[in-house]
Amino acid sequence: MNPCGRRRKNRNINADHSEICFKPCGIRGDLLKTIVVYEDEMEAIRLSDYKSLYQQECADKMQISRTTFSRLVESARKKIADALLNHKILEVQERKNG
Repeated sequence: MNPCGRRRKNRNINADHSEICFKPCGIRGDLLKTIVVYEDEMEAIRLSDYKSLYQQECADKMQISRTTFSRLVESARKKIADALLNHKILEVQERKNG
């Protein structure tokens, strides 16, 4: 059995989420903690919350299962809420494989 778990499937991301970062106003960035939202999580938020698509439609567009999509959305929403409520930097990054 692979100690690292299953290999991550490539996810279809149809929008450029690179180079996105949000910071609370009036506080220097070097004094703040950073929360990382990965591009696949951001794409899940874009499809479900911004485009108002059903989860199965979103999962189909991203070429992943609905349960995986659900986990992505839940993770992204939690990170976004943490950053907004606790004055943290929110940064979107590409997920590194391996």
